[in-house]
Amino acid sequence: MNTKITSFIFALIFSFSAFAQKSILFLGGIAHLGNGEVIKNSAISISNGKFDLVADATNIRIDPSAFDTIYKIYNKHIYPSFIVPNTTLGITEIDAVRASNDFREVGTMNPNIRSLIAYNTDSKLIKTIRTNGVLIAQVTPRGGLISGQSSIMYLDGNNWQDAELKSDDGIHINWPSSYYKTGWWGEPGKNKKNSKYNSKINELDYVFSKARSYFLDSKIIDLKMESMKGIFSGDKNLYLHADISSDIQDAIYFAKKYDVKNIVIVGGEDAFGAKKILTKYNIPVILNRVHRLPNSQDSHIHQPFTQAKKLQDANILFCLSYEGDMEAMGARNLSFTAGTTVAYGQEYEKAVQSITLNTAKILKIDHLVGSISKGKNACFFISNGDALDMTTNNVQRAFINGKEIDLNNHQKELYRKYKK
Repeated sequence: MNTKITSFIFALIFSFSAFAQKSILFLGGIAHLGNGEVIKNSAISISNGKFDLVADATNIRIDPSAFDTIYKIYNKHIYPSFIVPNTTLGITEIDAVRASNDFREVGTMNPNIRSLIAYNTDSKLIKTIRTNGVLIAQVTPRGGLISGQSSIMYLDGNNWQDAELKSDDGIHINWPSSYYKTGWWGEPGKNKKNSKYNSKINELDYVFSKARSYFLDSKIIDLKMESMKGIFSGDKNLYLHADISSDIQDAIYFAKKYDVKNIVIVGGEDAFGAKKILTKYNIPVILNRVHRLPNSQDSHIHQPFTQAKKLQDANILFCLSYEGDMEAMGARNLSFTAGTTVAYGQEYEKAVQSITLNTAKILKIDHLVGSISKGKNACFFISNGDALDMTTNNVQRAFINGKEIDLNNHQKELYRKYKK
């Protein structure tokens, strides 16, 4: 009996080992590596969930017997996973149905709130989003002055533990706006100065002063203060949501006053106007969605489209996001916003980088994902055409950690149903 059990265990181990070592080669594709480089005739292999070979097929000899499976993908495009930062994807479903929205907590100071706990892997939106190559998301809470902590998730998994790439990567602060708009979109009024601006900053001052003291010497556990220790130690990013250039400067000086290690500006609609302080302290920007109107009537109508190129020329690290109305379901258009920046002067591979490696660098996950590079997690997809162009984008296959995922979604099911 013991011999049979032992034989069974050895057989199980052998079969698992054979499965784990399975390697796949993708040959002949146009590889956009995500780091600004492109290989027009690529040889890319994956093994054990990671990229094992990334090379130009014209410069190497390939032994077909070294791979379990070979896919010939001539003239098709390979991209690293697109990454959407600062999104409510997975914590909201239908904007108009309050019960399906779980991105906002009561109160104004909630640094201890963790978005990944609410992340719903069964969301129908997730399958729709990844159809366009977005395979990773930074799931972010909303509301209050301190919204809480975001987490970075793979868009695949049975539960949030399966989907987790990096938990609690940073704390998000909605910096008060020094000016606010009057009127409505049909009849916009004048901008007025926010009389509560300084009082809101005083509230943040109180919390940060307390949190800094707690970081330096804490004897009694305080969950809110405990969650903020990472921004002082450098383990977490501090995401400052601000748009007006003067507000961006105020927010940065505020964070520097408390010796915050890693600062990221989120939104940054007038980030180029604050380029001096951004370059001085080497602070990256998560840009608001490209497909929008400018906030100011004095701004050029093309300002949202050209800002990416301006930041690139100023050597400011930035990436693109899709925050705003219907942002969760709209995140599928992230790649097309990058395409728009190409139409307004941005280099194509730099535009790809703005939704792949740049995002990974800002979120501090570039050692794992963000580019097609040997040793990194095999998160990528294959498209028949240009993935930044909505007329040619056609994702055929997608992989997360080397595992091919199902690209079926609710919209495709409806299409097949009513096509008949």
